[in-house]
Amino acid sequence: MTQLGEAIARYHRILEADTCRGQAWIEALRGRMQERHLYAGGRPVCPVLRPHFISRRQYASMTKAVEMLLSAVERIKQMALANPALLARLELLPAEKMLASVDPGYSYVAVACLLDAHLQNGSMHFVGYNADTPSGVAYGEALADVFLECPPVKEFRKKYSLAKTGGTKHLVQALQKVWKEFGGEQRPRIAILEFRQQFQTSDSGELVLLKEFFLREGYQTEIVTPDQLEYRNGALTKGDFRIDLVYRRAQVEEFLVRFELTHPLVRAYQDHAICMVNSFRSELAQKKAIFDLLTDESITAGFPAAERKAIRDFVPWTRVVSQRKTTCGCEVVDLVEFIQKNREKLVLKPNSSAGDHHSYNGWETDAAGWERALRTALHMPYVVQSKVDPILEVFPVSGDNGLEMRQMVVDVHPLAYLGRMQGCSTWISAAVPSGFTTVAGLAPTFILEAK
Repeated sequence: MTQLGEAIARYHRILEADTCRGQAWIEALRGRMQERHLYAGGRPVCPVLRPHFISRRQYASMTKAVEMLLSAVERIKQMALANPALLARLELLPAEKMLASVDPGYSYVAVACLLDAHLQNGSMHFVGYNADTPSGVAYGEALADVFLECPPVKEFRKKYSLAKTGGTKHLVQALQKVWKEFGGEQRPRIAILEFRQQFQTSDSGELVLLKEFFLREGYQTEIVTPDQLEYRNGALTKGDFRIDLVYRRAQVEEFLVRFELTHPLVRAYQDHAICMVNSFRSELAQKKAIFDLLTDESITAGFPAAERKAIRDFVPWTRVVSQRKTTCGCEVVDLVEFIQKNREKLVLKPNSSAGDHHSYNGWETDAAGWERALRTALHMPYVVQSKVDPILEVFPVSGDNGLEMRQMVVDVHPLAYLGRMQGCSTWISAAVPSGFTTVAGLAPTFILEAK
């Protein structure tokens, strides 16, 4: 058994001990979560009762791989901005292209981003990239603090050292750097921009945590929605609050569905009256088609050897679905025919994470269903990607019959600012064939070492 396996087994034995039997400590844990805004939709944001552990070696390997890949993504984005043919392959909407052409006032295409990683022992693959509304940093930090004080973790720490990863301090350092490059001098007044979901009556918990952190750091901060904004006389405002920097937690595509390009936020952005993080330009990498360009060796041939190796080792083969010839390994294939014949090895994913379009796992879909999925993928922007096996781990949860052990899917989300990995969060979801489950959320993530 590996060190991580032994540590997990020990944690589960602690839960069976007399000191942790019953619901008292679980109720106390949930009470602390509620106090720290760690509830969403009436449920705790963490559905499990143990942290997710990664080893120091795993963390170091992931850091190296993430930074190589982000460097390659940055090259791809700059190439696409200069080459209309490459830009077209990203399948941006016309309005997205227009917004991407606006210089945000600083050099970074994505100030903050996260990747979706499958991490287990010596295996590591990156199957997604989010530069639109990367989340988890504030929730993850607060969850780690709450779990460190619960009885099972205190007992567990007698034998193992647990180190937290990342934190909101790295976010504010990144904001300070781009604000300075933008030309800002005094501390910016920050607006955290969000969309309210239907029936949502209060600000989301993570944004409340971010606001509290920014205020403690000395930044005037408000949480705002797009319909609260006005732009007059060169100033973007919410009521009497003048905004210098917008920390955007609203998806670009969702924004464009709801609002015109004459919206106050867009006009202020075009006039450089505000510094926006992430900028509208980050949508270049938000599309899953960025992995098409990354895994096309005719595009990356001139990249540094370390970046090309990271792509080969850690990024699954990906192509935008269309009627065309393409390469897969050393072979030239008819893409549609290849998709039809290799159903059990492939997944079809919508190019955009916004909207109601679904992913289709070929290994969970019969032949007729796969044909229907392929027709869908040929009529709207989709990518096809090589299968990457999900990472499964057993986690304790509180069920109707007391403590239960359930198999969960584990997705690790390395968080990066200005191209440097600065921590990670973990998304946990129940392992069900359809992929849809209400038992899902974040787990605190710790680097584990034996004492």
